[in-house]
Amino acid sequence: MARILVVDDAEFLRIVFRRNLESAGHEVTEAENGVEAIAAQNAQPFDLVITDIVMPQKEGVETIIELRRAYPSLKIIAISSGGPSRNPDYLKLAEQFGADIVLSKPIPKDVLLEQVNACLSG
Repeated sequence: MARILVVDDAEFLRIVFRRNLESAGHEVTEAENGVEAIAAQNAQPFDLVITDIVMPQKEGVETIIELRRAYPSLKIIAISSGGPSRNPDYLKLAEQFGADIVLSKPIPKDVLLEQVNACLSG
């Protein structure tokens, strides 16, 4: 299956995503912010990056922009609950700057797996 990088500052969410994706046969690596994500992608490129938008150190839109420049064919799914303000514009920005798919949290397992498969096959 695919090598997937899950980027989120919430450890619990990374664990849930890891379990769901591994149960579908994917290899999963975790990063807690954009700085770690860029370093991981540069060290050993992934097939897909799933990144939160609101994170410390390097937020998701900035991470998407940087990944898209360096890896134009990389598949990217942006996820967000809208942050403290519950702002849906974060996902619109992520899409404008290169996310292939955007999803609002919470994301049910079946929706996650369906969208990952759609992104990887597209």
